[in-house]
Amino acid sequence: MAKLEIVPEDWNTALAVVAHPDDLEYGASSAIAKWTSQGKKISYLLVTEGEAGIEGMHPDEVGPLRRDEEIRSARVVGVDTVEFLDHRDGLVEASIDLRRDLARAIRRHKPDVLIAANFRENFGMPGWNHVDHRNTGVALLDAARDAANSWVFPELIDEGLERWAGVRMAIFANSPDATHYTDVTEHIDAGVASLREHKVYLEALSEGTAGKDPEPFLKNSANAVGTRVGVEYAVAFELIPL
Repeated sequence: MAKLEIVPEDWNTALAVVAHPDDLEYGASSAIAKWTSQGKKISYLLVTEGEAGIEGMHPDEVGPLRRDEEIRSARVVGVDTVEFLDHRDGLVEASIDLRRDLARAIRRHKPDVLIAANFRENFGMPGWNHVDHRNTGVALLDAARDAANSWVFPELIDEGLERWAGVRMAIFANSPDATHYTDVTEHIDAGVASLREHKVYLEALSEGTAGKDPEPFLKNSANAVGTRVGVEYAVAFELIPL
């Protein structure tokens, strides 16, 4: 098993981009709580509202509920800016339209770092990662390059959004190809509290995953990474330089 390095913390701003409300709360939010406590500015961008995520409830009802849950969840870990795109839950494509939307957000927010969720085919165990996760990650990496190129999406220049080439890296939580970690021992409880804000979604889950109480799931996962690197709780990330 490869040695994990510490995620660099010599940066000031980050944009966290994921497909659904709750994607960040399965680990990454504990790290985000740590970084906002250091004074770093972190904003959230959700590609969908997660409107197709609760079987038996109509998407028109689910979308607003999950938006509200994500906004409350973000506040728990020190994030005040939460934005949503209008891509359809379950049908996200790594398309030109998504790349443009993400490049636009990167140029507006001017982040040093992009934070995201695992976009690999699986989580290092049998199973298949959600298509929205996979396509969001690929589109985000491409959009970081697009944001730095004046000749890609010149319409963004017309909107007053100049190129932004300041993104140093993208870090993807819970990747099976993890390369780095951050110690979240002092912030794991904030991460648990942030996931608990997804009350409607958690109630709809079957037992397993996070079940009805996310604390054992999150702490067991973070402790497994922590044991690997010599701390109590840690979150693993795949770091891709940009």
